[in-house]
Amino acid sequence: MNVNDSSTPAEAVRLLPALDADRLVADLMTARDHLWDEQSSYTNGRVSRWAEQDWRCLSVRSPDGDKKRTDPGGPGSAEFADTEWLDHMPYVREVLRSIPGPLYAVRFMDLGPGVVGYRHSDPKFAPDWGMARLHIPVTTHEDASLDLDGEIHRWQPGEFWFGDFSRKHQIQNLGPEHRVHLVVDVLVTPELARLFPADWADYFNGPEVLYNRPTVALTDRERKAARCSFDAPAHLLEIEEFGSLTGPQPQAGFSIVDTGTGLAVRSPQDHLFPLAALGGNEYRLVGWSEERTLTTRLDGPRPEVELTYRKGHRSERLLVPATPAA
Repeated sequence: MNVNDSSTPAEAVRLLPALDADRLVADLMTARDHLWDEQSSYTNGRVSRWAEQDWRCLSVRSPDGDKKRTDPGGPGSAEFADTEWLDHMPYVREVLRSIPGPLYAVRFMDLGPGVVGYRHSDPKFAPDWGMARLHIPVTTHEDASLDLDGEIHRWQPGEFWFGDFSRKHQIQNLGPEHRVHLVVDVLVTPELARLFPADWADYFNGPEVLYNRPTVALTDRERKAARCSFDAPAHLLEIEEFGSLTGPQPQAGFSIVDTGTGLAVRSPQDHLFPLAALGGNEYRLVGWSEERTLTTRLDGPRPEVELTYRKGHRSERLLVPATPAA
């Protein structure tokens, strides 16, 4: 499907690489005798049960490489790492290495026979939030479909797809067999655009895409110098909606602390949200994109922290007073 214009792309597009469907099935079969776990969700630093139907997952990348984590992860979680299942899947590993961007959750997702999912949207998985969700069908049939923004899709094994799942969508499997996709969450980078057809170039060169920068290492001295406390809008660490940094709203106390191995934001509930450094004293949340960053400016006469929310090229900023740690 072609892009309509630079600001309103199609809801989905088939990506350029053609994949080996037989090798994907062979890798999948190394784990078919294992009882897969129900899909979970992750909101505001907590994992919770999500699937009420036969909707199961096998994670090949997850927070901290935990094979029991079937959720997509997010802020407040550990860095993503391969699980032990990937050790037995050489072709899947090859495919993942070919994707030019930092990989987050990668899961085989199994929709059981007779299941009709509920219509919903996943607002944080879209390029304007700096994230992309890619689908690789492994096993499917004609009675399994995806309704994505009113368009019906039946993606086939050996194909590689991007879908804008921030739009309303619904999956269903009305046949007698399981439908399995390998679902890949990846941070959007300029290099990722190479996987898309040429007619998506205007979109990726336009204002609706949020690109992520590489992270940098911090010295012990830099970690210590970033420690501080500050008040900010209470939704600072809640990434489910694109909130506002301005206007009257509840405030809460936060702090940036040195954990001994890195920096983290401590929430009002005393939960730690690790930070990834971007350079210039700017940080994003580990497990998240540059949709939300914090920049410390603590060495001047008026120490402060700059908070930034982004969506595509749009941004909203707020400077708040900070108290450097003793």
